[in-house]
Amino acid sequence: MGRTGPAAEVDGSPDSMKTNVLEAGADALQTDAPTDQLDIYLVGFHPMKNKPEEQFEAHHFCQQVNEDFAQCSLYDGNTSHANMTGIEYIISEKLFKRLPEKEKQYWHPHNGEILSGQLVAPNLPEAADHELMKEKMNSYGKTWHTWNTTHSAEGKVQLPLGEPSLAWSFNRFGEPKPGLVEDRDKRMNIDTADRRRNRQDLLPLAKPQQGVDVLKGQFPRGAQAIPGVEDKSSNAQSQ
Repeated sequence: MGRTGPAAEVDGSPDSMKTNVLEAGADALQTDAPTDQLDIYLVGFHPMKNKPEEQFEAHHFCQQVNEDFAQCSLYDGNTSHANMTGIEYIISEKLFKRLPEKEKQYWHPHNGEILSGQLVAPNLPEAADHELMKEKMNSYGKTWHTWNTTHSAEGKVQLPLGEPSLAWSFNRFGEPKPGLVEDRDKRMNIDTADRRRNRQDLLPLAKPQQGVDVLKGQFPRGAQAIPGVEDKSSNAQSQ
């Protein structure tokens, strides 16, 4: 697995000796039980729903709370110096169907991320990665980005400024900015095309999902359908 450092250097003075001593004491005496549960690592990409050309590489550190619900902290890298950039909750199709229609507008579909090969569980054996993606088929995520840092030259924002942004998912080939996926793959030794080929057997599991067409036509590049990724209207979803 390739190491990915933080996308931005945080504004502020270096840690003082006093701060280091306090951190050491806290590490020895206090609990970090909630974060100890974040034992599933995924990396993928998010466009912002209201500004689709704002796109970010997202490193998810997740806890599978039960078979239908997971919660993740998002970072801009996978090293100890990575910056926390947001949160994501992941629910199964079963839980999504129970949501009020007004609430569903916040939840993006996941089949495009999985079947395109973009969403990856780094360093897991191929069979384990495949099984994890199989379990996430037809699921949905509610994601808020609080810090818009990217690994591009223009995205090194030093502080989490402004309002949180609701993130969405890529549901067609050609929607990510040129180089976004390729840069991740090169840096982390990931082959997105190979992952996509190895997941073709998941196609029969794919159901039409609500939200697939939310960003349709909002990207300046030509987009092509991802096999198995289809939109389902809110009316059909409730039937």
